[in-house]
Order: sequence, then C-alpha cells, then structure tokens
Amino acid sequence: MRRSTATTTAAAVAVAALLVTATGCGGGTTDGAGSNSAPGELTYWASNQGADIAADQAALGPELKKFEERTGIKVKLEVIPWSDLLNRILAATASGQGPDVLNIGNTWSASLQATGALLPWTAENFEAVGGRDRFVASAIGSAGAAGQDPAAVPLYSMAYALYYNKKMFQEAGIEKPPATWDELVETGRRISGGGTSGKWALGAEGANLANNIHQVFVLSRQHGGSFFDAAGKPTFDTPANVAAVKSYVDLMAEARIVAPGNAEYDKNQSLQDFAGGRTAMVLWQSAASSFKAHGMKEGDWGTAPVPVPAGAVPGTGTGVNSMVAGINMAVFKNTDNLDGALKFVGFMTSDEEQKILNRTYGSIPPVKAAQSDPAFADQDLTVLRDTLATSAAPLPQVPEESQFETTVGTAVKELFADAAAGRPVTTESVRARLAKAQQQMAN
Repeated sequence: MRRSTATTTAAAVAVAALLVTATGCGGGTTDGAGSNSAPGELTYWASNQGADIAADQAALGPELKKFEERTGIKVKLEVIPWSDLLNRILAATASGQGPDVLNIGNTWSASLQATGALLPWTAENFEAVGGRDRFVASAIGSAGAAGQDPAAVPLYSMAYALYYNKKMFQEAGIEKPPATWDELVETGRRISGGGTSGKWALGAEGANLANNIHQVFVLSRQHGGSFFDAAGKPTFDTPANVAAVKSYVDLMAEARIVAPGNAEYDKNQSLQDFAGGRTAMVLWQSAASSFKAHGMKEGDWGTAPVPVPAGAVPGTGTGVNSMVAGINMAVFKNTDNLDGALKFVGFMTSDEEQKILNRTYGSIPPVKAAQSDPAFADQDLTVLRDTLATSAAPLPQVPEESQFETTVGTAVKELFADAAAGRPVTTESVRARLAKAQQQMAN
C-alpha cells in the first residue's frame, strides 16, 4: 500500500510530539511502569525480513512454538511491512495500545528512545538475557544515543551489498560487477538499453521511505556531505546532499536503468523482479533468503560491495558504501508481561536461536558466540561482514532521525514520482524538495 503525503506528514508531526511527551503502550499501567498482570501471553510485532509476510510467519512460527513449549507463554505474532512499521509504532506509542515486544530498525533507536516509551536496557535487564558482553560492540552502539542505556537489543546485523544476476550478466557479455557508479550506469545501459530490451538493470524501492534514506545517506557520505551537523542540526539542502539525492533519482530520470514502475515499489517488489530475471541488479541488505524464496538457487546470483565514486575504494570518507544496518528488539516500558518479555528477548538472542534466525534471513548474528558457526562464512555474508567492518557508517543517532526518514524519504519518493511521470528532475527541484523537508523538521 502506498502511503499518502497526508499520512507521512502526520507521522512527522507525531514524531515531533512524541519527542516532547511520551506515553507507553503494550497494555500495561498508564504511568509507563511495566507489570506482570498477564503472564501467560505476549504480543510481538516482527518486521518483514523474508520474501513476504507469509514467509516470515512460516519461519518464525516454529520458533515461537518452541518458546511457548519451554515457558508456557503464548506469543501472538504480527509481521508488519517496513512501509508501515514506523507509523504503526508511533501510533501505538501515542495511543498507549500496542505490543509487548517489537522489532525496530536500528536507525530508529535514538528517536524512539527519546519518547521514553521503551524499556531501557540497564545492566540488570541485560543480565536477564545473558549480559551485554554477549553482543558485538558496534551493534550495541546502534541501539540508542551515546551515554544512555540502550533502548533495544540487537537481533540481526546487516549491511548493503550489490546483488547481480549472473545469467543476465553473462547474456550481456559482462564479466564482473561494477565497482563504481560510472561502471554501474555503463553496465546498466548495456543490459536495459534505456528500457528497449524489455529488461532493466537496477531495481529500486522508490516509495519506501526508509530504503530511500539508506541509499541517499551513503551517497551523501560519498559526496562529502552529511544530513546533520556536529550539533545535530539538519543540513538537508546543502550542495553535497542535493547532488547525492539527484544522483540516486537520476538512475531512473537520466540514466534510465531503473524502470519507471519502481517509483511505486515499497514492499520488496524489486527483489521479485530480480529473482524473476526482469532486473539484473539490486542494492539490498541480506537478500539471499528472499531470492531463494522466490525460486532462485545458490549460484544464480553474485554479491559485491556497493559501488563507490570513481577513484575511491570502499572504506571511510568517500569510500563509505553502506549504512550500519540491523534489526533490534525493544520492549514497551508498560508491558503487562515484563518478565515474559525479558524471557522472550533472551530466547530470541540465545546462541541457538541466533544461528537459526540469522541463517534463515541471511544476516549476521550480533551475538559473538553465534558468529563462529560455519553457516556465516559463505561469500554473501563475507561481503556483508567485511562491509560492516570497514566501510559502513551509522546513520545519525539523534532524536529526530525517524522524522528525517519520513521527511527526506518522502522528498525522494516524490522525486521518483516526477521521474516516472517524465517531469524534469533538476538540481533546483531537488534542492527545493530538501529545503521543504528541512522546514518540516523545524516546524
């Protein structure tokens, strides 16, 4: 479902309000203090990690049943698409009605932490799940603002990679994946012919606000820019950020290697196109499990680092080629099954479950002991792990981060809509959209 401008504007207003006054949710006490008044059940909002919601339900169902058999606690599961998840969380926080435990994108940690609605992960709470030292330090660093107790616990660690269809590359006479953006455009034009071949070079999710932010954040870093200054003040419409956003949208508007229909994609449709041989490349986090679910086999695709500017190599500065990606588990502070929620987080982050879940989703365990499993040494995950270690940068851990995703993500979505409709995407039109987003943040 596409989100309207009115919906995203409402979300932005909700974030701003929540940063001032927060209420809890999860059905517990109204003062935000958790209780154990409903010890036999939990509600869990899981993010859509697999090929579709049904795939996640199939993957998580046996694990939740295992937890119920061990503890007697029944978990009611709802898998929520990424296009809806932030709005659902904000609505739950504002209304006081929501789940006990939920997944959040790690980029939202500081924003949701600032509402006061999430359970702080104090030393005592960490002890209930085996201790803070079990987790990789960088994953904990993306679980909340510096100097505060984390707002969540890491569940899956990820990074972006460039996935390419080996058969389509071979048919086009292309021997290796592109390492720079210029090479990607050249490769893309050979595959798509500007749309005349019936196939397209690169998939995008132009209506997915979070994905838009992830892509333009990396491009901003590659252009030497930043969306916030050192004091946390928005700097959306700087020349570097304008150039970054324009270069992303121009993959559709100018280079014509992204299909116009991708402007409306927001629920992983680009992965289906890739698996179906309609698109040759996609920039994605930990996509292997989705490809398999859509009928691809090991060896059908290759994995390479995300391109960097000509003359750069993956690393720091202009060589940044991914945001530090990952999924965290949070507990609403006023849950009515606090003990059960801590047990559930402990179960999901146990060594055993970390191996099962991260193997299922093609992600990297943020739990140190689970990373040693041989299942996490294949080529896909080696690229992701190397990217996280050497060339990924965290999105700003500022309270306004989720509002940044909403406002700037919407600006990029609107620019993709312009490109799909054949309307010009100029430097001035990009600057105007980013200036509008910055003004919305100020209000």
